[in-house]
Amino acid sequence: MSAMTQHRSGTARAAEHADVVRRGYHAFNTGDIKALHELFDERASWHTPGRSPMAGEHRGRAAVFAQFSRYGGETHGTFTAALQQVLASEDGRVVGLHHNSGVRNGARLEVDCCIEFEVRNGRIVSGREHFFDLHAWDAFWA
Repeated sequence: MSAMTQHRSGTARAAEHADVVRRGYHAFNTGDIKALHELFDERASWHTPGRSPMAGEHRGRAAVFAQFSRYGGETHGTFTAALQQVLASEDGRVVGLHHNSGVRNGARLEVDCCIEFEVRNGRIVSGREHFFDLHAWDAFWA
């Protein structure tokens, strides 16, 4: 295989991984559980940093979806993750940059975030959130 063919196939794989993450953001923000089930591996894991009740490790698709449900439930459906950019590599590592917003108990959340995703075989197997202002994130959920 030529270097040019390898580059194109690597670029195509990176684009496929990025598409999985873009579809995941869309499904999350529209509450499309069927699409989320198709996009997340049943053994997926999710990590949310910080000291708030939202912080922790979540293992298995059901636990990950329970975490997502808390974001929507505790904000009465106002929580959104507005995707701004996706950076992907051919090895399945993808970074989604987005802005979180929502309202909870009269407080407003406005914080930027990135999530490190790992995509394998067209499915998300892990997500690790990183907040640009972790203090604001923690204070919102406290």
